[in-house]
Amino acid sequence: MPRPKKYRKVCHFPHTLEFVPADAAEEQPPILLTVDEFEVVRLIDREGLSQEQCGESMQIARTTVQQIYAGARRKLADFLVDGCPLRIEGGDYRLCQGGEQNCGGCFKQPFFKQYAELKGADIVRIAVTYEDGQVFQHFGHTQQFKIYDIADGKMTASRVVDTGGSGHGALAGVLNALGADTLICGGIGGGAQEALAAAGIRLYGGVSGGADEAVEAFLAGDLAYDPGVRCDHHGEHHHHDGGCGSHGCGGEHHCGGQN
Repeated sequence: MPRPKKYRKVCHFPHTLEFVPADAAEEQPPILLTVDEFEVVRLIDREGLSQEQCGESMQIARTTVQQIYAGARRKLADFLVDGCPLRIEGGDYRLCQGGEQNCGGCFKQPFFKQYAELKGADIVRIAVTYEDGQVFQHFGHTQQFKIYDIADGKMTASRVVDTGGSGHGALAGVLNALGADTLICGGIGGGAQEALAAAGIRLYGGVSGGADEAVEAFLAGDLAYDPGVRCDHHGEHHHHDGGCGSHGCGGEHHCGGQN
């Protein structure tokens, strides 16, 4: 019987997911750096951790860190020497919520400590990108989330939470630490969508109008959203079709509430 796969703990999703040399050929395939490879490089080369400390942070053996690190450095060397595009995606990892040991000064810890206690086992938590009562249209630049707690299909509490200046992939970590199950937003880039999927957060993008009204429509199973929404304005260096929120994305769909 095969041993269960052990996923590597990653603090948060990378902010930038693709790097393309200025003179790169259009048909040149990218080098793929996995998210866990990125995390090893970040912890060792950026944060100055030893391989043993990196292993403790990611909850893997030092020998595993050595293997990941060696492979990641070879890929980065190919990227620099050969001038190939570099894309960060995939890998065997899970996102940290901020409430685990060996997190140090993780930016998600205050969110986790404050909101984990407020969420009961039967509570569904919905987050909405928020500005002045409206669904904010650019996920990567949102300064606030409005958080709604739902029990038995009814709203029981709501509050506005500042993101603390986090952006792009880090926002998925904030939502994870907040205990959010669902996100309602306007435009959102592909990298942020992958980060939300890794955190197990359901996405309803392409939504506009009032935040409270959007949640009420969601609970009624009548939320108009766009499952193919993309946003090109987040600085993520991606090339996606469509615009932000309601600005040219595909046709509307209606969610089925919490079913």
